[in-house]
Amino acid sequence: MLQKIRIHLADDHQILIDGIRTLLHSIPNFEVVGFSLNGDSIFNEVIDNKTDILILDINMPKKDGIEVIKEFAEKGFPCKIIILSSYDDLRIIKEVMKLGSSGYLTKKCAGENIVEAIQAVSRGEEYFCKSVREKIFNTVTKDNVKLIKNEPAIHSILTDRELEIITLISLEYSGKEISDQLFISMNTVETHRKNIMKKLDAKNSISLVKYAIKNKLIKS
Repeated sequence: MLQKIRIHLADDHQILIDGIRTLLHSIPNFEVVGFSLNGDSIFNEVIDNKTDILILDINMPKKDGIEVIKEFAEKGFPCKIIILSSYDDLRIIKEVMKLGSSGYLTKKCAGENIVEAIQAVSRGEEYFCKSVREKIFNTVTKDNVKLIKNEPAIHSILTDRELEIITLISLEYSGKEISDQLFISMNTVETHRKNIMKKLDAKNSISLVKYAIKNKLIKS
């Protein structure tokens, strides 16, 4: 039997909670164990429900999502947090990730990404929906004239995230810089780097640069 991932939903709109709960109940190893319509008692509720993952909105009555995350950071995280918000402001994304969130989704992409996000975060990964990830990456690279935009690698064996990582490595970003700029942990950066090296059978960073040039990720 699959071990259940216990999920708590926090949003001030009951209709959204009901919709997400219906979707998650269709996944065999997901269990929605509780919900909150305000942020005042979320910390105690997730402990009482032995929650694994909290899906949290930024806009909450009494105590907003950022205040909730700060409370978790001060008291010790009893569960992992995925932000589900109407906002895609990079300042907010950066703040909640630095405070200890594990993922960020916009409500526009929740239906197609929330299951994948929960599965990724439960494995110990960080997760961003595609629109948020692209916004972060484009902001990092917008002033770099070496980057070729709107020309994705053809027939790439790499994921979108791996393509972003190899591009930044080729542009001489350090692991720490990639971690800081993409709001992911150093461990995640290193995991991606190892996966890239294995997939491409690359021996060193020079091989990665050659791949990036060949597949038009950067200019030579």
